[in-house]
Amino acid sequence: MKVHRDERIGRAVEGLLSEEAWAVFQQEVICNRELRAAYVEALWLHHALRAARVDLAGWDSQTAAVETCFSFKPFRELAVLAAACAAFACGAFFFRKPATLPAVATLVKEENCKWGGSELPTALHSKLGAGTLWLVEGMATIAFESGAVVTLEAPTKLQIRDAMHCRLLEGAVTAEVPEPAHGFTIEAPDLKVIDLGTRFGLTASAVGNSQVRVFEGEVDVAGLPDGKRKRLTQGKGLHVNSGTTSAGQETVQGQQVHEADGWVSIPTSFGRGKDAYSRRGDAGGSLGGQPLVIVKHTELWDGRKNERRAVLTFDVSQISKADLIEAELVLTPVHTGFGFSSLVPDSCFAVYGITDESLDAWRELEMRWESTPGCNEEGPVASQTRRLGEFWIPRGGGMPSITVRGSALAEFIRADSDGLVSFLVIRETGETDPNGLAHGFASKEHPSVRPPTLRLKSTSRP
Repeated sequence: MKVHRDERIGRAVEGLLSEEAWAVFQQEVICNRELRAAYVEALWLHHALRAARVDLAGWDSQTAAVETCFSFKPFRELAVLAAACAAFACGAFFFRKPATLPAVATLVKEENCKWGGSELPTALHSKLGAGTLWLVEGMATIAFESGAVVTLEAPTKLQIRDAMHCRLLEGAVTAEVPEPAHGFTIEAPDLKVIDLGTRFGLTASAVGNSQVRVFEGEVDVAGLPDGKRKRLTQGKGLHVNSGTTSAGQETVQGQQVHEADGWVSIPTSFGRGKDAYSRRGDAGGSLGGQPLVIVKHTELWDGRKNERRAVLTFDVSQISKADLIEAELVLTPVHTGFGFSSLVPDSCFAVYGITDESLDAWRELEMRWESTPGCNEEGPVASQTRRLGEFWIPRGGGMPSITVRGSALAEFIRADSDGLVSFLVIRETGETDPNGLAHGFASKEHPSVRPPTLRLKSTSRP
């Protein structure tokens, strides 16, 4: 099958096939023209990019230019053709296992991992040289030759440079650095963290907005936008708001989407829909109108001020509820940059329907922790809410979407009488550290990701 061949090509290029699998692969390459062409292209690009990075080590701008040149399609096709001719003229080149750069780290642990287009091998216990890892789902731990141990939390892209240096392109990592590795450095787009003997976490996006949190020991933070260098000690953190955000942007009015077989999709951006979240002890402004709704729960006293819960309201005034037979609530997880997944176990979330319809009138820009619809200080109020379902997010996340469905959800919507249905989303699972992850979901203000959406199926269309 084609998928099987693709997987073997990548493993062959990375030198990860067993001797038996390697022998079988060679014979199939000789006999199969399609497989042979795909392998020649992958092999040539692998060697070309490796050579370019070694020759231009430390010259980031030139390396980028070389890689851009290799990715230019007309040049690539000519180069692959030339490489194929040379390869078949010299069987020794074609059937030797690819050379690898010196190993500076090892992939020592993985948990529910799915990988993207990584330059480095992703099999457990693989030796890693300089290059980029792209973790799409799960958590993975890398042990550097220096002694530093770094855990990636999906979705994350990490560039390994040497045994004492890596770069977080985007995502979240935690690091534990013993004394022999003091000086171990992790760069982000808008800062660099230099270890002084510690355990710390770092999050970053492609445009910056990095956050550092020291769990134990201390670090120096350099490369800041203001040019200053700062020392952080245990329990301290730093947030660099260097990138652009979509908070406060104008909301684009959503539409009901009629799908096949009687399904209708209604986002919170449609009609009188709304979404927001509240944070315990937040005396500042409203948390409505943000690109994310954030949910967090902790039983640790020093972390309770960071508890968060979300409320979603959908306009169902144009739906014939008597004909409703199925319902789904769809949420899209988005990394918040607040806290770390490694400090939270697999997490259970509950969805409650707000049965007191007078509470549908809550205002997005005025909601606070104390005024969250259907809640008191400690959680959902039984006389005002009904539990409709639950969902789980594993450590490391990376799930493309969450769907909650069931008869209880459909019954709750059928009982609506004012054209609005409101839901409360809370996390029931606590955490082992107050720096645990705050989970986030795209809101109607998010510029590119699907907002909370209610999907309804009826026997007739409105």
